[in-house]
Amino acid sequence: MNPSLLPALAWFALVTEHGSFSRAAQAMGVSPAALSQSLKSLERELGVRLLYRTTRHMSLTEAGQRLYDTLRPALGQITRAVDTVDDADAAPSGLLRINTSRLAAKGLIEPHLREFHARYPAITLELVMADGMSNIIADGCDAGIRLGQTLAEHMVAVPVSPPLSMAVAASPDYLARHGVPPTPSDLVHHNCLNYRFVGSGTLHDWEFSDPAEPGRPFTRSVAGSLVTNDDGSMIRAALQGLGLMQVVDLAIRAPLADGRLVRVLAAWTHRHAGFYLYAPSREHMPAKVRALIDFLVEKRDGIAAL
Repeated sequence: MNPSLLPALAWFALVTEHGSFSRAAQAMGVSPAALSQSLKSLERELGVRLLYRTTRHMSLTEAGQRLYDTLRPALGQITRAVDTVDDADAAPSGLLRINTSRLAAKGLIEPHLREFHARYPAITLELVMADGMSNIIADGCDAGIRLGQTLAEHMVAVPVSPPLSMAVAASPDYLARHGVPPTPSDLVHHNCLNYRFVGSGTLHDWEFSDPAEPGRPFTRSVAGSLVTNDDGSMIRAALQGLGLMQVVDLAIRAPLADGRLVRVLAAWTHRHAGFYLYAPSREHMPAKVRALIDFLVEKRDGIAAL
């Protein structure tokens, strides 16, 4: 590759991200004319039009979109490599993009945002919410947080929560009206709130472990009057007394503690690995990522098992 193309490629990506020459120029302290000339030179060198430009609007051509989709993760890797140079003794700083499930964000990060920013004021934390697994490099993220059993083997992963369990719970009012199911088989007589996975579109089959055969998990499909793809919506419905639900125990620690929800079928609880923070490699890990790992591990050790 011709190294002289690198600056123009970087400018092209910057203009695309800002959506206009003027905004990109203002952000980088250069003139729009200089950016425009750089892009024209890049188009001549490549022999293809990358942008449609008018006085008011700018959009990518098909070739421009293909180039940008390829450049984005590559430039992200270059940025992270530059950020790690000589930062071993520097205070953690910069933009830290974390791809995380909503549940992990609510349970592990959001309760501690004030403390984290007080400890690391030079870090700007961006939470990218996605409930399905994500290619963090392609998405321009520094790290991700997911349940342990969903991670690829090649990932560097650090546990940031204790092992979790799948809790079946309902409001005291619901249980007073409908009774407590003694076994998972009795769920057919109850209104069960269903969760639909965003990525696959399938319904969550409730997970159990037979107390007579420890270590032998099984699942059971349930039915009821509500289906949602948001755990918060499901929890709010259960708090209203609509029915039983099954959710990771971390998500309902507070309402279980104050009695707004009551846990049932505890003897049949299925337990699994907790949440992990994962990253592509330990080599040249930026100080800002190490800071978040250390912070979440500290908080993990303070989470009491339900």
